[in-house]
Amino acid sequence: MRPHGRVLIVSLGSTQGLRRADEELRDSLGRAGAQVQIARARAPAPARTLMLTDLGWARAARAASARALAEAEARGARPPAVVYSSATAALLWPRPGAVRFDAAAAGNRPGRHGLWQRPLERRRLAQAPLLLPWSEGGLREAPDAARAGDRAVVVPVPVEPSGPPQAPEGRDIAAITYAANPLKKGLDRVLAAWSRVREELPADGPRELVVAGVSAEELRAARVDPAAVPGVRVVGRLASVEYRGLVRRARVFVCAPRREDYGIAQLEALADGCLLVSTPAPGPYAALPIARALDERLVGEDLTRSLRAALLDPHTDYSSRALESLRPFTREAADRIVASELLPRMLDQGRE
Repeated sequence: MRPHGRVLIVSLGSTQGLRRADEELRDSLGRAGAQVQIARARAPAPARTLMLTDLGWARAARAASARALAEAEARGARPPAVVYSSATAALLWPRPGAVRFDAAAAGNRPGRHGLWQRPLERRRLAQAPLLLPWSEGGLREAPDAARAGDRAVVVPVPVEPSGPPQAPEGRDIAAITYAANPLKKGLDRVLAAWSRVREELPADGPRELVVAGVSAEELRAARVDPAAVPGVRVVGRLASVEYRGLVRRARVFVCAPRREDYGIAQLEALADGCLLVSTPAPGPYAALPIARALDERLVGEDLTRSLRAALLDPHTDYSSRALESLRPFTREAADRIVASELLPRMLDQGRE
């Protein structure tokens, strides 16, 4: 007999990755038998600092959750179990609920950037009936309040191939990178490495680096000029279908993050057959240990050397081994966790 119950996901949705994660959780809970609603926060006006940015999003999440809960009460429906998707969404919650997060402010809001968020986050994580980190690394980086008791259920964001496998010789893009927030993603370092390696690529093969996920305005603000580097094409923000289509055409996904809270783009690239070239980075970077195990030459501080190895001397069995490594991140694996662990505990929460 399938379980039944109502779940409200309060979605910050401030990035494409967060939106996709919320939709995957909604669908997984639905397959397990729950009725799921997503309350989407309305994007606040841009702010000059991370402290004000987080405040704007926290207020938007509170308004979205309060509206959805009030509508449920007006219908006379049983209050749903609530999932706040991100620690920021939970900071000003109207009532306690489960908190899902890729990374906590304790890790990604150091110093003055998180002066008010970190202490309030500790309180909310201590009060939450359930904690739903995307990874064990995200849980380890969270404050001690998140690890107290038996409240954590690790639910990874599912990653699947976006289309049929493509052989390396059929890929007509040398490398691709996803550079939303270009300084954090290290686009400047990627461009520097690419400019050195491109000259060594065969003239009859692919010699283009595609930069996705970043607008011209963001590039100007970051003072990064891809036009100054030969063989670079900036495609901006794309729908997921278009973006993953480009990934399937690329031989290598290259990145140099200064911090990585999870790395969905890197996991997707592995699923679509790219070799992953990356510098090490602080944060719960889920793809990093996988990349190291697949080919340690492609992970290191010398991005030029790693990119050169990937493009000029790739391991031929890399893609097949990558798919094996991604088994814990498949939709089937996430569904098992949601059906057997998460939903039963959420329904208990909703009955309290």
